[in-house]
Amino acid sequence: MKASSPPAAIRIAIVDDHTMMREGWRLLIETTDNLDFAWMAVDAADALRKVEADTPDVLVVDISLPDRSGLELIKDLRLLRPKLPMVAISMHDEKLYAQRALKAGARGYLMKSAPQKDFEEALHRVAAGGIAVSKEMSEEILRAFSSGNTAEAKDSIADLSDREFEVFVLIGQGKTTGQIAEALHISSKTVDVHKMNIRTKLGMSETGELAYFAIRWAEGQKTA
Repeated sequence: MKASSPPAAIRIAIVDDHTMMREGWRLLIETTDNLDFAWMAVDAADALRKVEADTPDVLVVDISLPDRSGLELIKDLRLLRPKLPMVAISMHDEKLYAQRALKAGARGYLMKSAPQKDFEEALHRVAAGGIAVSKEMSEEILRAFSSGNTAEAKDSIADLSDREFEVFVLIGQGKTTGQIAEALHISSKTVDVHKMNIRTKLGMSETGELAYFAIRWAEGQKTA
């Protein structure tokens, strides 16, 4: 009787513009059983080219990329490679982005501060067709789907585009227009346009009103 062959290693590709994070991922993958490092990309355009040339088994995508939002990249890749499992990563709390990441087409969401064991489990889980979020986030998502009653402000925030939401979160952190532009690698004029669109969607006329609401919202997320 022939011995069964070991399962093929899961090929992982990384999209992250931070050198230390990319190298950390490479080290984790190369030292973990049943994982194989495929390639790395520094931005969305680079990732799209590499996925078309060499589709991995799982793609890890940083939400904050220099050329465009990682969520937008996930949406594009969902159309280009519908069966490609993707895991979104970010330094932001999962309460802010996990549901948006899953809606965009990711199969998992992890904070960059998560333990190595969580990353390993998430990669294996999404490669097997599962979804990887924390237990707390899983319960939050179930509550969101089971409840038809949500606050009007929450509904309005849900109407923001992914980039507008990124700007909104940074406003809530007390960032200036220049700091937001630097963080998102966009111009100050573009930030002002996003602010105007956010105010329109939230029914606000003054910039100060938006800042006050965003800061109060961010404080509420910390205690939720």
